[in-house]
Amino acid sequence: MTSPSNVESDLGWALGTVTRSYLRTAAEAVADVPGGPRGYQVLSSAAVGDAGSQLAMAQRLGVDRTVMTYLLDDLEKAGLVERKPDPADRRARRVVLTEHGRARLCDVERRLRRVEDHVLGPLEPSERDTLRTLLQRLAVASGEERADACTVAEEIENSC
Repeated sequence: MTSPSNVESDLGWALGTVTRSYLRTAAEAVADVPGGPRGYQVLSSAAVGDAGSQLAMAQRLGVDRTVMTYLLDDLEKAGLVERKPDPADRRARRVVLTEHGRARLCDVERRLRRVEDHVLGPLEPSERDTLRTLLQRLAVASGEERADACTVAEEIENSC
């Protein structure tokens, strides 16, 4: 095996290459979800109930609240989510996954696992686990707010 060139040994190059490959393929996997990657993030967040109100979800996902309103309108029209009054604050709305939304989320998650398997294909299963663990540790340690996939993709495209 030959040693990598200077470019190939650069962390930024490696991260950018893997990220672009993942985002390109993942975009296809979520294309049928209203809002694409953002719509998927909303469905995932609603499924685990990790962001109380509609506003809290928008803040947690890094989505402007007005954009979130339109996104939820589209997801609701597709029968994937419902907005229900928050029992703790009737002025606030909670985003709840419908049965159809849960089924769509499961399908999209299966497709994303295949994308991940494709991108991580050259690695052994133990190496995949190690990579995930290390990346999660770095992500948490960075202290940054969780950015949505669309913003990350735009930043990457603009930096290249």
